[in-house]
Amino acid sequence: MGNYAGDIIICLLVLFSICVIYGTTHIIKSLVGNGENILSSETYYSWIVRFCLNFSGYATVLLPGYLIYKYVRISKYLQRKGNGCLPKLVHSCFVGTSDQGLLDSSHYSPTPTNSHTSRTFLQDSFLLIHCFLGLQVSYLTWGYLQEKIMTQEYNDGNGNKGHFKDSQFLVFINRVLAVVISAVCLLIIRQPPHSIPLYKYAFCSLSNVLSSWCQYEALKYVSFPSQVLAKASKIIPVMIMGKIVSRTKYEYYEYVTAILISIGMLMFMLGSTDHKNDGATTFSGVLLLGAYMMLDSFTSNWQNALFNAYHVSSIQMMCAVNLFSCLLTATSLFQQSSLMYSLMFMTTYPRFILDCILISIFSTTGQLYIFYTISNFGAVTFIIMMTVRQGFAILLSCLLYHHYITPLGMFGVFLVFLAVFLRIYCNNRLHSIKKRRAEAGSIKNRP
Repeated sequence: MGNYAGDIIICLLVLFSICVIYGTTHIIKSLVGNGENILSSETYYSWIVRFCLNFSGYATVLLPGYLIYKYVRISKYLQRKGNGCLPKLVHSCFVGTSDQGLLDSSHYSPTPTNSHTSRTFLQDSFLLIHCFLGLQVSYLTWGYLQEKIMTQEYNDGNGNKGHFKDSQFLVFINRVLAVVISAVCLLIIRQPPHSIPLYKYAFCSLSNVLSSWCQYEALKYVSFPSQVLAKASKIIPVMIMGKIVSRTKYEYYEYVTAILISIGMLMFMLGSTDHKNDGATTFSGVLLLGAYMMLDSFTSNWQNALFNAYHVSSIQMMCAVNLFSCLLTATSLFQQSSLMYSLMFMTTYPRFILDCILISIFSTTGQLYIFYTISNFGAVTFIIMMTVRQGFAILLSCLLYHHYITPLGMFGVFLVFLAVFLRIYCNNRLHSIKKRRAEAGSIKNRP
């Protein structure tokens, strides 16, 4: 009897969640109108309204889910794992299981394989070049399309022109393709058993969606080179989040390079000139870039904690996080009726469809190359590749979109990348010293 009562309560909570989403949709529409009205506001701080509306949409999904979580935690529902679909789903979401599931692979073998040691130097060199070119092409093209979609006018061929304004729709379409590709990879690539509770992905999924939205929205207020350099400066908020989330301790050189990056970023912002260089616009851009870096830093630290605690694979992480992201963004787009605005924009400007497909493809392949590069050559090699990519992205943007940077701004760019490479060198050097000391200590302690 208790099992049936618990199932009924879970179903009622799910029904309540649907009612909350439906009711919130009507409230939002009555307050702000349709999606086109929300996006048509051109005031400097209109992004704050859009951010609040997006977050309210995400909350209508997460808060009812939190109620279900609290119920299954305080009740005895967790102690009686039934054979029905609902009990299994609840346990997978809030407890975790090592049973076969969506993110598992039926042909997984725990036998370790070290493919790196079996490759020759020539094979390693070709593989490294392949990873480097894959990352550069994927993210340079993605960055170009990102700036094009958010800043350039589209022409329908009849003299009508328009700007696309819905950053959340771009986040949504990127995540849809990422889910499809990662799901296919789960089917064809061996994966370890998946035991992590699915709700733990919701935290980094929310921060990932919000950071991506801030990244797209910032292009309305600052130049693309400013955004790229902000990404190179992401080391600073990563350190802050590392202190908060993982209680990480840092070396002295890490603090020094963080200060150099801050100075270089400030010099670049003061030395770069842009057609929107007024105080209110710059302040909005700085706020959005700061929010992007803090949210993205939380995402990486939380994912790293999940990797260490549950040994989840990168493909499993990619699939689950993007699946949650699709759910959050689809709900918010539905509530604001902005999905119809984006679809109408597609029908009016067919060239926008091609850009959406391309930006989704290169965003997804970029994620796959990230995981592949780290698994084969480590995080340090990956950071060097991405740092080089950021320099290329600034150069490409300045050439294509005619951003002018003063000598002070150029020196700021040089200082930032010098600090990043100095940090990588010191980190690698310190790791080598510690390794040699450990090996010397083990030899000394031998009988």
